[in-house]
Amino acid sequence: MSPHPNPIRVGVAGVGVMGRNHARVLSEMREVELVGVFDPDADTARTVAGQFEAKAATTVEDFIALGLEAAVIATPNRTHADLGVALIEAGAHVLVEKPIAATVVDAERLIAAARVHDRVLMVGQVERFNPAVEAVKRAIADENVISIQITRVGPFPPRMGEVGVVIDLAVHDIDIIRHLTGSEIAEVQPQLARTKADREDTALLQFRLENGVIAHITTNWVTPYKTRTLQVATQNKFVVADLMTRQVTEYFGQQPDGSYSTRGVMSWPNEPLKKELEAFAHAIRTGETPAVTGEDGLRNLEVALRCLGGVA
Repeated sequence: MSPHPNPIRVGVAGVGVMGRNHARVLSEMREVELVGVFDPDADTARTVAGQFEAKAATTVEDFIALGLEAAVIATPNRTHADLGVALIEAGAHVLVEKPIAATVVDAERLIAAARVHDRVLMVGQVERFNPAVEAVKRAIADENVISIQITRVGPFPPRMGEVGVVIDLAVHDIDIIRHLTGSEIAEVQPQLARTKADREDTALLQFRLENGVIAHITTNWVTPYKTRTLQVATQNKFVVADLMTRQVTEYFGQQPDGSYSTRGVMSWPNEPLKKELEAFAHAIRTGETPAVTGEDGLRNLEVALRCLGGVA
């Protein structure tokens, strides 16, 4: 039980790997009370509920009946909109895992429901809360950004979901690019390949933003080891971040002889998911615009679908 005098009653829908992480972090936060979890698999629902002293629900109706003030949706993408709208109409604020929904129409339904019912709708773009990303944003705050390069690669996942690397992985980086530049992606040049899966497992994505910045994402499931790197070139410096170790380095002051200076940039050891859920709770309590809005989620989805050749 949370020691907060008036904790927000929260539930988690979908308790696979990501949903369990949400449940774990929520159970440790003093400003919320984890009331229940929902999963159509009864054993999974019971196991996770028991682990965090919450109630188990195996239907959406039973989950809503728990009287939730807020909910995290970590179910398959195609279920986000129906579940999110049902929760919002029942009075709950919603944090929906990325991508916001499977289609643009579904994303717009969620955004409209939140607006009509005056509920917080936040999208779980957890890399926004990675201390390394925050450190890079601080480092380039007064800089004229030229280009951004992101590499997010690793081995083939043990369990193939319903999407390929663009929706599963690149959506993180599309959001990082928009977040760092404060600009929207105007041009998309995707190159996709499929080697081991029914969907693309390699993608090289090139973008030009409205403000002129160019960006490139390399992502795949064919690299034997995991890499998560972010590089930003500006007129005065080059900033490199490892999103896993959270080490951030600035290269600057290049001389005519090719020499340059370097310095490490402080990156705080916070758990990104905890920062994300704290931001969700803050938006609920204050009524402020959430850190990652439904519109942000929609923009990210539109760009990802353009990369896949879909209708934006």
